[in-house]
Amino acid sequence: MDMVAKSFGEENNTGGIHPLKFTLWLLIMSIIMMFAAFTSAYLVRRAEGNWLEFDLPNILLINTVLIALSSVTMQLAHNAAAQDNLGRLRLMLYLTFGLGAAFLVGQWNGWAELVSNNVYFGGETSNPSGSFMYVLTGVHGFHLITGLIYVALVIVASLRYRVHSKNMLRIQLCTIYWHFLGGLWLYLYIFLRLNH
Repeated sequence: MDMVAKSFGEENNTGGIHPLKFTLWLLIMSIIMMFAAFTSAYLVRRAEGNWLEFDLPNILLINTVLIALSSVTMQLAHNAAAQDNLGRLRLMLYLTFGLGAAFLVGQWNGWAELVSNNVYFGGETSNPSGSFMYVLTGVHGFHLITGLIYVALVIVASLRYRVHSKNMLRIQLCTIYWHFLGGLWLYLYIFLRLNH
């Protein structure tokens, strides 16, 4: 139990980066490399031809607003923890979770709109442009689910008074990852708008 408690302690006394923060940054770098590969493959395959043009689902713009708002609420949660305002911390975490869940519902509705427009992931009537659309949004959605799980864990920790100004590591890690997911979505949305 002491090992787990220490792993969520503050920065190392030696002044180095906490091992969990280092691990998170490695994870973020690997995700960046994966999406760089996906978007590069998208551009190469599009240049080869046989590329179906279709309108992007309108919900993607709404989702962009939702994830931007969730990034704001996550930062406000972090700030509330630093100020030991536990009521505001929990409220902002709940709002972040709700906005993230609404984003996922929006993605699902976007996929439904694609299907209704005969844009499929696979099968005889599919096209690489549709397949890429599902992969890019789906893999991001998977990572957002992992982010929501972590937000839920931080909510539970806050209810147990384990997130406050003297124990910030959980909320710091969650905030970094959540801002990254928001930035990644913004990149994907702009990429799709410019290259669709």
